[in-house]
Amino acid sequence: MIQRLRYPLLLTALLTLLAAAWAGLLRMGWALPATAGLAASHGPLMVSGFLGTLIGLERAVALAALGRRWTYVAPILSGLGALTSLAGLPVGPWLLTAGSLALIAVFGEIVRRQPASFTYTMGLGATLWAAGNVLWLAGWPLFHVVWWWGGYLVLTIAGERLEMARLTRFPRNAMVAFFALVGGYVAGLLALSFTPLVAAGARIVGLALLGMALWLLRFDIARKTVRQAGLTRFIALNLLIGYGWLVVSGALTLLAGQQAAGPLYDAMLHTLFLGFVFGMIFGHAPVIFPAVLGREIRYGAHFYNHVILLHASLALRVAADLAGWADVRRWGGMLNGVALLLFLIVMALSLQHATRNT
Repeated sequence: MIQRLRYPLLLTALLTLLAAAWAGLLRMGWALPATAGLAASHGPLMVSGFLGTLIGLERAVALAALGRRWTYVAPILSGLGALTSLAGLPVGPWLLTAGSLALIAVFGEIVRRQPASFTYTMGLGATLWAAGNVLWLAGWPLFHVVWWWGGYLVLTIAGERLEMARLTRFPRNAMVAFFALVGGYVAGLLALSFTPLVAAGARIVGLALLGMALWLLRFDIARKTVRQAGLTRFIALNLLIGYGWLVVSGALTLLAGQQAAGPLYDAMLHTLFLGFVFGMIFGHAPVIFPAVLGREIRYGAHFYNHVILLHASLALRVAADLAGWADVRRWGGMLNGVALLLFLIVMALSLQHATRNT
C-alpha cells in the first residue's frame, strides 16, 4: 500500500520543479504572474523541494522493498514542505528541514546495511543538506547556505559515481585524493560560515569542486561507457558534460571567492546546479523514473533535444553573465526553463508510449 505513495510524491517533486523554474524566471526579471514571495523561494524549492523529495523517494522505493517502509517519511516531509511553501505557509521551511533530517536516518540505515566509502559519502551529503536547512531556518543568508546545499548534491552524485568507479579498479591513492577533496569541501564550508575567512572559505570550496570534477573526469567509468551506443552512451555523455560544468563552477568560485548576488554569482551557482546537477538528472532519468514508477521507458535519440537545449542555453547565460549582457542573460534563463519543461514532456510521453506498448 505504501508503495503507492511514490506516484503522488513524484508528481509533487515534478510540480515543485516547475514552480522553482518559474520562480527563477521571476528572479531574472521576467514579468510573470506569481504569488507573493515565490521569487525568493527559488533556491529552497529547487534544492529541498524538488531534489530533496526526488532523492528521498528514490531511496525509499528501494528500501521499502526490503521492508523499511518508514523511509518514506523523508520524501513525505519534503513533499509537504514544498507544497506548504508554495502555499505561503510558514510551516514549509520546517517541514523541508524535517525531511532532510529524516534523510540522514535513511542513510544511516543504508550505511548499516552496506558500510562502504560511497554510502558514507552520500550520508555526509545528506548531513550537509540538513545542516544547510538548519542554518536557513536560523536566518543565515542564502548565499552562505547555498554552498551547504551544493555539497549535498555534489556528494550524493559523487558517492553514486564512486560506487560505479570501483569497476575501473583505480589505484589506492585515488581514494585518498577523493576523501581529501571531500574534507577540503567541508573545511571550506566551515570557514566561510563560522570564521571571518569568508572569501578564503569560498575559494577552498571552489578548489574542492574543481578537484572533484577532475577526479570524476579521470576515474568515472563514463570515460569507457561513452564509447558504447544507445542509452549507455547517452548517460555517459550527460555525465561528462556535467563534469565539465563542475570544472567551470569550481574555477569561477576559486577565482571570485564569495559573492552575495550579481551576474558572477549567477554563473557560479547555475553552472553547478543546472550544468552539473541537471546533467546528472537528464542522464539518469531514463533509469530513475522506471525504478521509481515500476514502468519501462522508451529511450530514443530525441532525448538529446532537451540536453542540447539546456547546455547551449546555459552556455549563453554564463557568457552573458561574464560579459554583462543583461538581456541575453534573461533569454538564456528563459531557455533553461524551456529545456526543463521539454525534459518533463519527453519523459511523460516516453513513459506513456512504453505503457501503451506493454
